[in-house]
Order: sequence, then structure tokens, then C-alpha cells
Amino acid sequence: MQYKNQSLLIILALFCTYFIWGSTYLAIRFGIESFPPFMLAGIRFTVAGLVLYLVLRAFGAPCPTKQQWLGATAIGILLPAFGNGTVCYVQQTVSSSLAALSIATAPIWMAIFSSIWGHKITVREWLGIAIGLVGIVLLNLGGSLQGDTVSAVLLIFAAAAWSFGSVWGKYLATPSGLMAPATQMFTGGLVLLMISALQGETWPQHISTKSWGAMWFLIILGSLVAYSAYQYLLKTVRPLVASSNTFVNPIVAFAAGMWLANEHVNKSEFIALAVILVGVFLVLSAEPKSSMQNN
Repeated sequence: MQYKNQSLLIILALFCTYFIWGSTYLAIRFGIESFPPFMLAGIRFTVAGLVLYLVLRAFGAPCPTKQQWLGATAIGILLPAFGNGTVCYVQQTVSSSLAALSIATAPIWMAIFSSIWGHKITVREWLGIAIGLVGIVLLNLGGSLQGDTVSAVLLIFAAAAWSFGSVWGKYLATPSGLMAPATQMFTGGLVLLMISALQGETWPQHISTKSWGAMWFLIILGSLVAYSAYQYLLKTVRPLVASSNTFVNPIVAFAAGMWLANEHVNKSEFIALAVILVGVFLVLSAEPKSSMQNN
């Protein structure tokens, strides 16, 4: 019965990361129509993390130790701050579907970073990594990123930071259960708010109904639900399986962007999507040579 319950939770968590996170790219686009990018991400994660933390403490969850706070802060900087914050910044000039496509390379980076902790990359994974990198090159040569080197580099950095944090987090001392995403979102959100202040971002004079709706969607569904589901997956399954949402997110983002925001996706970007997803599939379907130990 316990195995069946865990399997159900894994399926529900994957559903959340597949479809809710696939929609957050469009929500970010709507949000930054009014909010500055780092402020949007900072408010999103700080509020979500604080609310979840206070609820857990009210129900008797223990306060994290100093070591656990340090581990949560490290992951908060890499995932919410560097990973998501960078995506928010880049989406000022890049479509939501294109941002999701670039982040789809996360499992490829995870396969590379996992080797630091003893994971031996298989021939199948190397093939997937090579194909995925070809997809990135195609995206930069023929897609909307052509000539926009800064955005391309930042999106690669976001995917790499998110991937490194996802793998490293399995070896850091972090709180158990939902307290892990609560502390990570809270600390990552505070870092984003500091970056926002350093960037000179100010509170918008007018906030549209669409931007407010996007903000609440990102806080409740994108953070409290989907981010917590992702952290549960990282503690329960292999990092590469936990990141399998990147196989579905671009498709959801493409559909949502074209349907709700009239975004245009050219032929080169569709080809790059297909190539990257083939690479991701090969990485995710590869059998590991050695099992990675959880902390």
C-alpha cells in the first residue's frame, strides 16, 4: 500500500511539473508586462516560501538547523534566483516558448554534472548530450536567438544553474519534507529581491489585472504546488527523471504562447525543439551504470 501511495504521489508530482510549469513561462511574460523581472520572481518565491514555512511551523514542523538553512540557501540561489530569475530577465526580449525550449536542455546538463558525484555517463547519454547540443546550436543559428548572444548565454546559464543545484541538492543537508522547498523558495526569493534593489527596479505605477493574475498563478501553482512537487521528486527519484518535465514543458509553452499570446514559432525553432527533445529522451531513457546515493 505504501508503494502504491508513493507511486501515486510521484505521478501527481510529475503532472504538476509537466503542465503547471509549462504554463509558468507564459505567466512570467504576462507578469513582466507590469512588474520588473527580478521583482516579479523575488515576490513570487519569497511570499510562497514564507507562507509555506509559517504553515509548516504552525503544524509543528521543526525549525531547520543552521546547516540545513545553509544548504537550502545554496539551492535557493541556484534554482529560484539564478535559474528562474535569469529566465524572467531574458523573457523581456525572448518569447515564453523560446525560453522554455532553451531550459529543456536541463537533463543534459544534469547528466554532465552528475558525473561529479560518481555517475558514469553511458554511451546512450553521451549520444543524447551530443544531439541536445546540436539542437542548441540550431536554435541559435536559425531561431529567434540568432544574433542575440547575450540572451542565448543567459538561458544556457539558467539551465546549467538549475541543473547543478538539482543534482547538488541531493548531497546537501537540507530540511525534510515540505520544509525543503519552503526554505529554498524563501532564501532564493530574498536573494532575488536584493538583486532587484541593486538593479534599481521600482514598484510599478500601474499593475494590470493580467499581471496580478500571473503573479498569483506563479505564487500558488507555480511555486507552492509545482516547485514543492519538483523537490519531492528530487528526493524520491533520480534527478534526470525529476527533470523529465523539460520534455513536456516546451510543448505546453509553445501551445500556450501561440494560443493565448499570439507568439510566432518559426520552422527553425520547431526543428530545434524536435532535435533537443530527441537528445533529452535519450538521456532520460538511459540506464545508469551506477546508482547515485541519496543523502
